[in-house]
Amino acid sequence: MTKTAVQSMFRTLDEASVAGKRVLLRVDLNVPMEAGRITDATRIERAIPTIRELSDKKAKVILLSHFGRPKHGPEPESSLRPVAAELERQLGRPVAFAADCVGEIAKNAADALQDGGILLLENTRFHAGETSNHPAFVNALAGLGDLYVNDAFSAAHRAHASTEGLAHKLPAYAGRAMQLELEMLDRMLMEPKRPLAAIVGGAKVSTKFELLGNLMRKVDCLFVGGGMANTFLAAQGKPIGKSLHEEQFIGAARQLIAGAKAANCRLVLPIDAIAATKFEANAAAGIVSTGAVREDQMILDIGPRSVAEVTGILAASETLVWNGPVGAFEIPPFDTGSAAIAKIAAALTKAHALETIAGGGDTIAALNQAGVMGDFTYVSTAGGAFLEWLEGKQLPGVEALRPKAA
Repeated sequence: MTKTAVQSMFRTLDEASVAGKRVLLRVDLNVPMEAGRITDATRIERAIPTIRELSDKKAKVILLSHFGRPKHGPEPESSLRPVAAELERQLGRPVAFAADCVGEIAKNAADALQDGGILLLENTRFHAGETSNHPAFVNALAGLGDLYVNDAFSAAHRAHASTEGLAHKLPAYAGRAMQLELEMLDRMLMEPKRPLAAIVGGAKVSTKFELLGNLMRKVDCLFVGGGMANTFLAAQGKPIGKSLHEEQFIGAARQLIAGAKAANCRLVLPIDAIAATKFEANAAAGIVSTGAVREDQMILDIGPRSVAEVTGILAASETLVWNGPVGAFEIPPFDTGSAAIAKIAAALTKAHALETIAGGGDTIAALNQAGVMGDFTYVSTAGGAFLEWLEGKQLPGVEALRPKAA
């Protein structure tokens, strides 16, 4: 069987001998939770195949994850204990829990594991050595395992002890979710079917300069929506009323417009908008041309002519990369643009006319809201890591998995 590009660059579970071995498996169990109840188990679901495969191969599976951002050591609300129960439910097999990730508690729990057993260690961020990647903490974690598997692409942009440090201490492999993520990103962004289109939205252009600059050099067409599009419209001299924008970055937006032209990338901005005088649910809103926004109005979504233009772009494309909603989708009626585009992209994907990859928390929320998340070719649960990959940056947790030269 021919190796994929990713399998050639990283060691995967196909090369790992795990029976009877203690496998430190880094997963991302940082799921949203309210009143002790998990509200979105997507990240847990993505981790299940690797956990089950290792358990079936008689490894002693020791799970590492962070949860939240505890500031001062252990905090009850940041404990992973409730996640163990959900893991157990989804796996259909017992999952032990240790109240610490290092020290005697963790060692005793790891020593008690039978072949095929599964153990979840407490939140790695309860120790300052996790985020500082402190050698002593890395060594303490490494002492619990015989080999290391990273299945948490969404945390791979952090050079933390459990995401990067361990890969230098133990034989390191990519888990199945990590492998799939890298294969999809490599295939759809490095060697995409063309024409390649991108949709970038969100509130602020200042947070996505590097993303836009990198995409302009890769894609054939780039549609910019959301609040960040207002800064571009202002850069073109169009009235934006009291819309959210970044006055200090209008000059930078002009440079990006010029950069797109130089890169032979078609940069598309909204031609009409849903505007209102108040930003509140079910506010009185109307459709306006982006050249005719009144001083008392704010742009809160793209309009139907803009949706039609994006539809045409998608129909003429082979691949779509999407990061960021194109309007204030959380509040109706300003969710219509993002929902319409999501449904159009999903329909083209189901018809095998378009390959679609999307990522980022707000993007996932918009796709879920439109009921089409399962219809895209691939949806990345990574936020910052997905964004940094699109920006062309190297991710520490990924780079550490590359086989070391002999």
